[in-house]
Amino acid sequence: MNDVSETSAPLRPRLLSVLREQMRYMHYSIRTEEAYVYWARSFVKFHGMRHPATLGRVEVEAFLCWLAAERQVSPSTHQQALSALLFLYQKVLRQDLPWMGEIGRPRGERRLPVVLTADEVVAVLAHLDVQELQLATPHGLLGRLLYGTGMRLLEALRLRVKDIDFEHRAIVVRQGKGAKDRVVMLPAALEAPLRDQLAQAHAVWAADRDAGVQGVLVPHALARKYPRAALSWAWHWVFPQARLAVDPRGAGQRRHHLLENNFQRVFKLALNNSAIHKPATPHTLRHCFATHLLQSGYDIRTVQELLGHADVSTTMIYTHVLRMGGGAVRSPLDSLAMSGLPLAMPPGMPPARPPAPSAYPAAYPPAGRPATVRRAREPTPCFHVALLPSPNTLNCTAAATSAS
Repeated sequence: MNDVSETSAPLRPRLLSVLREQMRYMHYSIRTEEAYVYWARSFVKFHGMRHPATLGRVEVEAFLCWLAAERQVSPSTHQQALSALLFLYQKVLRQDLPWMGEIGRPRGERRLPVVLTADEVVAVLAHLDVQELQLATPHGLLGRLLYGTGMRLLEALRLRVKDIDFEHRAIVVRQGKGAKDRVVMLPAALEAPLRDQLAQAHAVWAADRDAGVQGVLVPHALARKYPRAALSWAWHWVFPQARLAVDPRGAGQRRHHLLENNFQRVFKLALNNSAIHKPATPHTLRHCFATHLLQSGYDIRTVQELLGHADVSTTMIYTHVLRMGGGAVRSPLDSLAMSGLPLAMPPGMPPARPPAPSAYPAAYPPAGRPATVRRAREPTPCFHVALLPSPNTLNCTAAATSAS
């Protein structure tokens, strides 16, 4: 018997691993990668752990219908799940099927942003200062930075030492939304607090160098091109986290910036303590920045550049906020009040006469109008056949047919 060396076939990589590799190949952000992996896993579990290659349009639409009808997700979440599945089939499974372009996309909803008044902003920032003293974290400075520059929360948390230019009073926002850079102003009121924060961050950086902790995360291949860049003070975080964190892409433990969910919880607590009953989030401070600039007379193109919007139509939504409330069109009711006409019932006037009893049966509710007003004729409802018998109407279906 001849000895035959059997070579086992190489194991096929797991679907989600291939999905991650493809997204990293196309330079998607870590947040988009986590979201797409989540929806791909949910899609497979929904269909009993069947491989997506064996599923088609019916199964994809069934999953999306389940999200919309049973889970009642928002249109943006529905759109994200659909985009994840399309990426899975087109880029990972390499299936360019005609039905992919025929799947209906949810209609987006355009909502007005929540904006706080200047007094409400002051109250929230004051409570953030209280939380900063209690937790020994720069939450008050972070809140002022969001309101004073219009940055997004993650943009502020990802600031590095080299991005702050005190001489020109400018802050460079790196890798913002859409991987775009922009420059925003450095408020004069934050110059001294930022210097104090940099001094505290420098102490953390020096302790890491003494302890031999690996450097912070640097983008792309800079760690290989400049091996000491991650260890340098210029690339260190402005808001470093107190404890070391595990790199989500398997690079071990390193110093990370503050987590956004910590500030979100503190902001919500400050909002409750300020007795502000608005669905505000840290992103609301960005809306307040844009709205208050427009109220101060700055042109919309300047605000668009500071916010980093690619299209001015996105910035135009803040003009809709300006047209609401006290700075908007005067109500005609206020015009009557200014003309001196009485808006309330004069004293001594008898109350209005109660409505006359209705001639309709109890099953059909009365319209609540005075008896002198003539009602419009309308077909008798189908369920009144038993109460108002008619010799020409034999059943409910016949009554509905004659009424239509």
